[in-house]
Amino acid sequence: ELTVMLLVDMSGSGRFGSVSRFKNELAAELCAVLAFSAIKNNDKVGLIIFTDEIELYIPPSKGRKHVLRVIREVLFFEPKGRGTNIPNALKFLNGVTKRRSVSFLVSDFMADDYETPLRIANRRHDVIAVPITDPREEQLPDVGLVSIRDAETGREVVVDTSNEHVCRDYARAAQQRAQKRDEIFRRTRVDAIHVRTDQPYVEALYKFFRMRERRIA
Repeated sequence: ELTVMLLVDMSGSGRFGSVSRFKNELAAELCAVLAFSAIKNNDKVGLIIFTDEIELYIPPSKGRKHVLRVIREVLFFEPKGRGTNIPNALKFLNGVTKRRSVSFLVSDFMADDYETPLRIANRRHDVIAVPITDPREEQLPDVGLVSIRDAETGREVVVDTSNEHVCRDYARAAQQRAQKRDEIFRRTRVDAIHVRTDQPYVEALYKFFRMRERRIA
């Protein structure tokens, strides 16, 4: 009987997707799979939805009816905030979950200053990061002048996507951001399941749990 906690980032940047679905929609699918897997194992499931504040907390419990409520909230919840505060979510997790839990932190990790809170939370719980990425966050298509708005701050800029230097700088910044994030995971000893909006997530989940099985064996 484990306690599985789902920490879901519902900030403004999650309402973005350039392929077939938004990052928030992919997060909801993943949470549904994890939640149903948990009740199949007779585990408790809890939910924390956060932006720059704690938006919703559902205490861990068992049963199909409870899991359906968790999934419904992840699918249809309308957050008030637009920013991202991962340290606040991890601090809240430590405060409300006294028993050691398996905690899935589902986010695009477009945030700062979460390394120390992540390390502290991973000492008390088994924290698993689930970074969600969209291909347009890594590379710009050549479509001329484009107005881009930051979903969290509201700031708008006009970008010339036909400019080779602009696209190269954009891709380099995205790569550096991903490297910094993954280095934080390594330093804090947090396992990660990397998923993308343009790829099936089943293989990523399968590889992760196979890796965990081999580690335990």
